[in-house]
Amino acid sequence: MMMLLPLFAGQVCAAQGTPIFDGKTLAGWRVSDPAYSYLWKVQDGMLVGGDAEKKVPVNSYLYTEAEYTNFEFRCLFRLSGDTTGFVNSGIQYRSNLQDNNMVGYQADIGNGYWGDIYDEHRRGKLISGDLTVLKSLLDPFGWNSYIVRCNGQRHELYINGVKTADYIEKDTSVPQKGVIGIQIHSGGKALVYVKNVAIEPLP
Repeated sequence: MMMLLPLFAGQVCAAQGTPIFDGKTLAGWRVSDPAYSYLWKVQDGMLVGGDAEKKVPVNSYLYTEAEYTNFEFRCLFRLSGDTTGFVNSGIQYRSNLQDNNMVGYQADIGNGYWGDIYDEHRRGKLISGDLTVLKSLLDPFGWNSYIVRCNGQRHELYINGVKTADYIEKDTSVPQKGVIGIQIHSGGKALVYVKNVAIEPLP
Protein backbone atom coordinates (compact mmCIF):
# COMPACT_ATOMS: atom_id res chain seq x y z
CA MET A 1 0.00 0.00 0.00
CA MET A 2 1.19 3.51 -0.79
CA MET A 3 2.03 5.67 2.20
CA LEU A 4 1.91 9.46 2.26
CA LEU A 5 4.20 11.34 4.62
CA PRO A 6 3.56 14.95 5.67
CA LEU A 7 6.30 16.22 3.38
CA PHE A 8 6.17 17.69 -0.09
CA ALA A 9 8.55 19.42 -2.46
CA GLY A 10 7.74 22.93 -1.29
CA GLN A 11 8.53 22.19 2.34
CA VAL A 12 11.87 22.34 4.12
CA CYS A 13 12.59 18.64 4.48
CA ALA A 14 15.70 18.98 6.65
CA ALA A 15 13.74 20.21 9.66
CA GLN A 16 14.23 16.77 11.21
CA GLY A 17 17.65 15.27 11.77
CA THR A 18 21.16 16.70 11.81
CA PRO A 19 22.40 18.77 8.83
CA ILE A 20 25.35 17.11 7.08
CA PHE A 21 26.06 20.01 4.71
CA ASP A 22 26.98 23.42 6.10
CA GLY A 23 25.57 25.29 3.09
CA LYS A 24 28.88 27.06 2.43
CA THR A 25 31.68 24.56 1.85
CA LEU A 26 32.35 20.93 0.95
CA ALA A 27 33.67 20.26 4.46
CA GLY A 28 32.89 16.66 5.37
CA TRP A 29 32.44 15.65 1.73
CA ARG A 30 34.77 14.14 -0.88
CA VAL A 31 34.68 13.55 -4.64
CA SER A 32 34.98 9.93 -5.75
CA ASP A 33 37.69 10.69 -8.31
CA PRO A 34 39.63 13.92 -7.54
CA ALA A 35 40.30 14.34 -11.28
CA TYR A 36 36.65 15.28 -11.66
CA SER A 37 36.35 17.59 -8.67
CA TYR A 38 35.46 20.39 -11.11
CA LEU A 39 32.05 18.76 -11.53
CA TRP A 40 31.10 19.69 -7.95
CA LYS A 41 30.68 22.98 -6.14
CA VAL A 42 28.65 24.88 -3.55
CA GLN A 43 26.36 27.57 -4.91
CA ASP A 44 23.73 29.63 -3.06
CA GLY A 45 23.59 27.15 -0.18
CA MET A 46 23.27 24.12 -2.46
CA LEU A 47 25.44 21.20 -3.50
CA VAL A 48 25.72 21.34 -7.29
CA GLY A 49 26.88 18.63 -9.69
CA GLY A 50 27.48 19.25 -13.41
CA ASP A 51 26.66 22.44 -15.30
CA ALA A 52 24.12 21.47 -18.02
CA GLU A 53 26.52 22.83 -20.66
CA LYS A 54 29.23 20.17 -20.94
CA LYS A 55 28.55 16.46 -21.19
CA VAL A 56 29.41 14.67 -17.95
CA PRO A 57 32.37 12.43 -18.92
CA VAL A 58 32.11 9.81 -16.16
CA ASN A 59 29.81 8.88 -13.32
CA SER A 60 30.94 11.10 -10.47
CA TYR A 61 29.95 11.08 -6.81
CA LEU A 62 30.15 13.58 -3.98
CA TYR A 63 30.09 11.57 -0.75
CA THR A 64 30.26 11.99 3.00
CA GLU A 65 33.35 11.24 5.01
CA ALA A 66 31.09 9.76 7.69
CA GLU A 67 29.46 6.35 7.39
CA TYR A 68 25.94 5.41 8.44
CA THR A 69 24.06 2.19 9.16
CA ASN A 70 20.43 2.81 10.18
CA PHE A 71 19.08 6.26 9.35
CA GLU A 72 16.51 8.50 7.74
CA PHE A 73 18.12 10.76 5.14
CA ARG A 74 16.29 13.82 3.79
CA CYS A 75 16.99 16.38 1.10
CA LEU A 76 15.47 18.56 -1.57
CA PHE A 77 16.76 18.05 -5.10
CA ARG A 78 16.36 19.42 -8.59
CA LEU A 79 17.57 17.71 -11.76
CA SER A 80 17.86 19.50 -15.10
CA GLY A 81 19.84 19.40 -18.32
CA ASP A 82 19.71 18.74 -22.03
CA THR A 83 17.03 16.06 -22.42
CA THR A 84 18.51 14.89 -25.75
CA GLY A 85 21.19 13.22 -23.61
CA PHE A 86 21.04 11.04 -20.52
CA VAL A 87 20.09 13.23 -17.56
CA ASN A 88 20.20 11.20 -14.37
CA SER A 89 21.29 11.38 -10.74
CA GLY A 90 20.76 9.54 -7.50
CA ILE A 91 21.37 9.37 -3.77
CA GLN A 92 23.95 6.76 -2.81
CA TYR A 93 23.61 5.15 0.61
CA ARG A 94 25.31 2.35 2.49
CA SER A 95 27.91 2.71 -0.25
CA ASN A 96 31.69 2.40 -0.36
CA LEU A 97 34.39 3.78 -2.64
CA GLN A 98 36.21 1.25 -4.82
CA ASP A 99 38.57 2.32 -7.60
CA ASN A 100 37.09 5.83 -7.72
CA ASN A 101 33.57 4.44 -8.08
CA MET A 102 30.71 4.00 -5.65
CA VAL A 103 29.54 0.49 -4.87
CA GLY A 104 26.26 0.31 -3.03
CA TYR A 105 22.62 1.23 -2.95
CA GLN A 106 21.22 4.16 -4.89
CA ALA A 107 17.87 5.94 -4.64
CA ASP A 108 17.46 6.81 -8.31
CA ILE A 109 16.57 10.19 -9.85
CA GLY A 110 15.58 10.75 -13.46
CA ASN A 111 13.11 9.92 -16.19
CA GLY A 112 12.45 6.18 -16.35
CA TYR A 113 14.15 5.60 -13.01
CA TRP A 114 12.24 7.69 -10.45
CA GLY A 115 12.16 6.02 -7.06
CA ASP A 116 14.01 2.87 -8.12
CA ILE A 117 16.50 1.20 -5.80
CA TYR A 118 19.62 0.45 -7.83
CA ASP A 119 22.68 -1.43 -6.61
CA GLU A 120 25.48 0.63 -8.16
CA HIS A 121 28.40 -1.33 -9.64
CA ARG A 122 27.15 -4.53 -8.04
CA ARG A 123 23.78 -6.13 -8.88
CA GLY A 124 21.92 -3.48 -10.89
CA LYS A 125 18.28 -2.57 -10.33
CA LEU A 126 16.78 -4.20 -7.25
CA ILE A 127 13.24 -2.80 -7.39
CA SER A 128 11.34 -0.40 -9.65
CA GLY A 129 9.78 2.72 -8.21
CA ASP A 130 5.98 2.69 -7.94
CA LEU A 131 4.78 5.87 -9.67
CA THR A 132 1.04 5.22 -9.28
CA VAL A 133 0.59 8.20 -6.94
CA LEU A 134 3.88 10.00 -7.50
CA LYS A 135 3.25 10.73 -11.19
CA SER A 136 0.67 13.36 -10.26
CA LEU A 137 2.98 15.08 -7.72
CA LEU A 138 6.40 14.87 -9.37
CA ASP A 139 7.97 17.90 -11.04
CA PRO A 140 10.59 16.22 -13.29
CA PHE A 141 12.73 19.36 -13.65
CA GLY A 142 11.63 21.24 -10.54
CA TRP A 143 12.24 20.85 -6.83
CA ASN A 144 11.26 17.57 -5.20
CA SER A 145 11.99 15.96 -1.85
CA TYR A 146 13.65 12.63 -1.14
CA ILE A 147 13.57 10.51 1.99
CA VAL A 148 15.72 7.40 2.24
CA ARG A 149 14.89 5.33 5.29
CA CYS A 150 17.18 2.40 6.03
CA ASN A 151 16.66 0.23 9.11
CA GLY A 152 18.21 -3.21 9.29
CA GLN A 153 17.41 -5.11 6.09
CA ARG A 154 14.50 -2.83 5.16
CA HIS A 155 14.93 0.03 2.68
CA GLU A 156 12.16 2.59 2.04
CA LEU A 157 12.20 5.46 -0.46
CA TYR A 158 9.83 8.43 -0.52
CA ILE A 159 9.66 11.19 -3.14
CA ASN A 160 7.45 14.17 -2.24
CA GLY A 161 6.08 12.16 0.66
CA VAL A 162 5.01 9.22 -1.50
CA LYS A 163 6.53 5.80 -0.89
CA THR A 164 8.02 4.53 -4.15
CA ALA A 165 9.96 1.51 -2.92
CA ASP A 166 9.95 -0.88 0.02
CA TYR A 167 12.75 -3.41 -0.26
CA ILE A 168 13.98 -6.15 2.06
CA GLU A 169 17.61 -7.15 1.57
CA LYS A 170 17.89 -10.93 1.81
CA ASP A 171 21.61 -11.19 1.08
CA THR A 172 23.29 -10.93 4.48
CA SER A 173 26.73 -10.62 2.86
CA VAL A 174 25.92 -7.12 1.54
CA PRO A 175 27.50 -4.41 3.76
CA GLN A 176 24.98 -2.67 6.00
CA LYS A 177 27.13 0.40 6.62
CA GLY A 178 28.51 3.03 4.27
CA VAL A 179 28.58 6.60 3.09
CA ILE A 180 25.87 8.86 1.71
CA GLY A 181 26.58 10.27 -1.74
CA ILE A 182 25.15 12.23 -4.65
CA GLN A 183 25.66 11.01 -8.18
CA ILE A 184 25.85 12.92 -11.45
CA HIS A 185 25.53 10.37 -14.25
CA SER A 186 27.68 10.38 -17.36
CA GLY A 187 26.38 10.64 -20.91
CA GLY A 188 24.45 13.89 -20.85
CA LYS A 189 24.62 17.60 -20.09
CA ALA A 190 23.16 17.15 -16.64
CA LEU A 191 22.87 19.42 -13.61
CA VAL A 192 21.71 18.45 -10.14
CA TYR A 193 21.06 20.71 -7.15
CA VAL A 194 20.72 19.33 -3.62
CA LYS A 195 19.91 21.29 -0.47
CA ASN A 196 18.47 20.94 3.06
CA VAL A 197 20.56 17.81 3.52
CA ALA A 198 20.05 16.09 6.88
CA ILE A 199 20.18 12.68 8.47
CA GLU A 200 18.58 11.19 11.55
CA PRO A 201 20.25 8.07 12.97
CA LEU A 202 17.88 5.21 13.83
CA PRO A 203 18.42 2.62 16.55
